[in-house]
Amino acid sequence: MDQETIVYGIIKDVPSGDAGFQLKSRLMNCDALLELNETDTFPYLTSSMFSIPEEDLEHGTYQTQVIHFAASYQAVEYHWEEWMAKFEALLKKMYWVSATVHLETELSGKHTFYWESPGAYHAPSDELSVRCEWEQELSFRMNS
Repeated sequence: MDQETIVYGIIKDVPSGDAGFQLKSRLMNCDALLELNETDTFPYLTSSMFSIPEEDLEHGTYQTQVIHFAASYQAVEYHWEEWMAKFEALLKKMYWVSATVHLETELSGKHTFYWESPGAYHAPSDELSVRCEWEQELSFRMNS
């Protein structure tokens, strides 16, 4: 069987007491996600990977709307710079406070990437900065 990689994460939108700003930012985020194609060249970043909860408490939105996403790939870590470029191009079009991507690989362990707004929130076309944490799981076998 080929090497499988799992990618998943969340984008946290901007909680706001200003109903007009909240509507504007959430509509812009929704538009950015819907602009993604249903088909894409590898490494894929498609609209079907993303899920946006509805606007009420019963559907998962208290103050912050949490956009979540996930996908399974064949060895996407070898094309990670391309995937990151696509994801960051999406983030540049959106309003958000933070974004987290988990990359689980069979050969090089788990990686977590974080984007956080230096101000109160990120607005479309603001600069991005990312940090990465790497975790590798090792198992030891004791001989008796």
